[in-house]
Amino acid sequence: MGNPHEQELILWFDEIGIGDVPLVGGKNASLGEMHQKLTSRGVEVPNGYAITAYAYQYLLKEAGIEQAIQDALDGLDTHDMRNLQERGEKVRGIIRNAEFPQDLRDAVIEAYRKMEKEYGEGVDVAVRSSATAEDLPDASFAGQQETYLNIRGPEALIDACKRCFASLFTNRAISYRHDKGFGQFDVYLSIVVQKMARSDSASSGVMFSIDTESGFEDAVFITAAWGLGENVVQGAVNPDEYYVFKPTLKQGKRPVVSKKVGSKEIKMIYNADPSGGEPVKNIETTPEERNAYVISDDEILKLAEWACIIEDHYGKAMDIEWAKDGDGVEVGTGRLFIVQARPETVHSQVAKGTMETYRLKEKGKVIAEGLAVGTKIGQGVANVIEEVIDIHDFKKGEVLVTDMTDPDWEPIMKIAGAIVTNRGGRTCHAAIISRELGIPCVIGTGNGTQLIKAGQEITVSSAEGETGYIYEGLLDFEIERLDLGDLPKTKTKIMMNLAIPEKAFTECQIPNDGVGLAREEFIINSHIGLHPMALVNYEELKNSSDPEKRAVAAKIDEKTGAYKDKRQFFIDKVAEGVGRIAAGFYPKDVIVRLSDFKSNEYANLVGGPLYEPEEENPMIGWRGASRYYDPKYRPAFELECQGLLKARNDMGLDNIKVMVPFCRTPEEGKKVIQVLRECGLVQGENGLELYVMCEIPSNVISADAFADIFDGFSIGSNDLTQLTYGLDRDSGLIAGIADERNESVKEMIRMVIATAKRRGKKIGICGQGPSDFPDFATFLVELGIDSMSLIPDTAVKTRLAVAEKEKELGMTP
Repeated sequence: MGNPHEQELILWFDEIGIGDVPLVGGKNASLGEMHQKLTSRGVEVPNGYAITAYAYQYLLKEAGIEQAIQDALDGLDTHDMRNLQERGEKVRGIIRNAEFPQDLRDAVIEAYRKMEKEYGEGVDVAVRSSATAEDLPDASFAGQQETYLNIRGPEALIDACKRCFASLFTNRAISYRHDKGFGQFDVYLSIVVQKMARSDSASSGVMFSIDTESGFEDAVFITAAWGLGENVVQGAVNPDEYYVFKPTLKQGKRPVVSKKVGSKEIKMIYNADPSGGEPVKNIETTPEERNAYVISDDEILKLAEWACIIEDHYGKAMDIEWAKDGDGVEVGTGRLFIVQARPETVHSQVAKGTMETYRLKEKGKVIAEGLAVGTKIGQGVANVIEEVIDIHDFKKGEVLVTDMTDPDWEPIMKIAGAIVTNRGGRTCHAAIISRELGIPCVIGTGNGTQLIKAGQEITVSSAEGETGYIYEGLLDFEIERLDLGDLPKTKTKIMMNLAIPEKAFTECQIPNDGVGLAREEFIINSHIGLHPMALVNYEELKNSSDPEKRAVAAKIDEKTGAYKDKRQFFIDKVAEGVGRIAAGFYPKDVIVRLSDFKSNEYANLVGGPLYEPEEENPMIGWRGASRYYDPKYRPAFELECQGLLKARNDMGLDNIKVMVPFCRTPEEGKKVIQVLRECGLVQGENGLELYVMCEIPSNVISADAFADIFDGFSIGSNDLTQLTYGLDRDSGLIAGIADERNESVKEMIRMVIATAKRRGKKIGICGQGPSDFPDFATFLVELGIDSMSLIPDTAVKTRLAVAEKEKELGMTP
C-alpha cells in the first residue's frame, strides 16, 4: 500500500515530515519536520502548507503539456549557452501559459483562505519551490528554482505558483540536473506556501551549524542584513557576520567569538504600492543602519541555540535561513523565526584525515581584495561579464568577474578557474556554489569589475586567511597534501603560535597540543586600530578645542559606529579575537601573551602620538610588564584585562591562560599579578594559570624568584638572543652577529629549564628557533622541555623530528 498522502494536492506542515521528500520536496519536508518536532523545543517556524509534487504531475497531465515540454528539450546541449537559453525559455512559457485544472486551483485557494482565518485577510505569504531531489547530500539544488515574496490574494498566489512550477526549468536547473545525472523528468516540483515573517522592517539572514570556510564543526556561523533575506541569499549585500562557539553555548555561556559589521548598502522591503510592479523592492540603507549590528547578542545566541537544536535533530551540519519579524501585526513583534533548513552540502561530504594547503610561491601586485571563500588558489584570464545574458561568451578555465552571481550563472560557474564578485557575503549563493564546486572565490570586492580588466591574466587567492586577494599575472603556487592519520604522538607537547583569529578554525585541524603563544598585537592592530588610551579619554577628545584631538575622536566614531561606549569596543574586540583562537583549540590550553607593542608601534595606532613617548630605542624601553601597572597606561591595560575576563568567564573559554611579557624583575611580576587580580583575573581561580616570558637574562638569573610567583615559563628565544648579545634585532647593521643556536643562548636555555624542572614548573618555548631549525628543536628535547610552540607551517615537520629524537632517547609519549 502506498503513502496515504500520495494523491493529495495540498498537505499542511503538521501533516508532513522529513520522510516525505518524494511527496513535497526538501524544503517542505524539512519545514514540516521542524514544525512538528522542534516547536516544542522553542524553535519558531511560521505555519504553511505544501502544494505537492503530485499536484505538479497532475498539472502536466491535465493541462496536456508534458509532450510539448519533451519536444522543446529534444536536442538539448547544456554546454551551448544559446541552445540552453532558447530551450529553457520555451519550456517555461509552456508551463506559465498552462491552464490550472479547476480542482487544483480550488484546493490552493481553499488552503489560502484557511491561512487568512489564522493570520488575517489578505495574508502575506512566501511562495517557494521545493524540488523532490533538492538537498540530497551530493546534489545541492539550493536556489535552483525561484522564490516569490509578499504574495497576497488568490489570483497573485495562483500566478506565483505557475511561475514557481515553471522555474523547475530555469536554464541553471536544467543544466544542474543534467550534470548531476538526473533526467529532466526525474525531479518534480512541490511548492511551499508559508506565512511571511515581516523582516522587511527588521532583519534576516542565513546561518550554518558549521564554519563554511574551514569545516570547523564547533561553531555556528550567522550572517545578517536589514530587510528580507533574499539579498543575503543572492549576495546582493555584504552582511554582518557572527560566530558562536557551540560547546560552551550548550553550557549556558555567551560565546559570541566574532562580530563583524557588513556594509549592508541596500535592504529589500515590501512595496507599499505594488500595482503594476513587484511586491517587494530594494531601497538604500541609512548610514546608521550600515554602521550598526543588525541583531543583538541575545538574538545571536538564540539563533545559535536553534541551529544546535536543528543540527542535533537531523544529526548533520545544517544550512538555515532565519528572519526577524519587525512589524509583528500578524506574527509577533520582534520574534525570530526559522524559515528554511537543509543539509550543508560541502564540508559534511569531505573525508577527514587529509589536509590540503595552498601556498603562493611568489608575490604579486594586488589588483583587488574582498572576502575569501574556501582556502584555494585559482588563476586564468579574466572574463568580466556584467549581465547574465552574456554568459555564452565564457570559456572553460577563465576567471569569472561580475557584480554578483545569482543561480542563473551556475552553467558557467562550474567551468570557471576562479570567481570574483563585487557584492555578496559568505553565505550568498555564489559562495555556496563555489565551495561546492571547489573553486576559489573572492566576494564583496566592491568594484572588482572596474579594477580587473577583461583579458587580463590574474591569480585569485583565498588561501591567505579571511581576506581574498586578486593578483596581477599567473603567480606560481604549490599544494601541500598531508595525511594526518600517520603522525606520531610525542611526549614533548607540540603547540602552535597564533596571531590571526580568522585562521584559528583552520589551523586547529593540524594535530597539536594547544596554543603556546596567542599574540594580542594582531587583534589590536587589525581589529581595533585605535590606541586604548584614546578610547578611555574619548569624551575629552571629542569636546576638546584642539582640532587634532577632535580629529582622533572622529576617527574613533568612524571605527566604532555600533558602540556608544567606546571602551567597550576595545573590550569586545579583545574578547572576540582571543575567544575565537581559544574556541578553535578548546579545551586545550591557549596561552595568551598580554600586549607587547613597543612605544613606536603604539604610536602608529589612531590617537597613539597623543599618549606615547618618543624613545631612542623602544626595543628595550617602555614595553611589556612595565606598562601594565604604570598610571599612564594602566587604564588601557584594564580594558585588555576586561576583554580576557569576558572571554574566560562570559564565553566560558577557561582554557585561556595568561602570559606576562618582558617582565624585568620579580617585583614587576608581583605588581602585574596584583593589577590582574584587581581586574578579576585571579591566579588559580577557575583554573587560571599565569606564565612569564623568559626573554631577558634576568629571567634566567632570577628564575627561582620568578618561579615563586608564576606557574611557568615560556622561552622567547628572539628577545633572549638579542639581550644576551646586546644587539637590537630591529637593526639590520648587526642582526647577523648571533642567533639562538649560539652557545651563550643555549646555556641560558639550559639554566632556566634546569631551574623550572627542579621547581616543578612548566616550561616551554614560543620563540622562532625550533620552527626554523630542526636541530634546535632536538636540542630542546634533550633538555626535557615540556612544550614547543611553533608556527603552524612547521608544526608537522617539527613533530616528526621531535618524535624521531624522543625514540632515540627512549622517551615514551
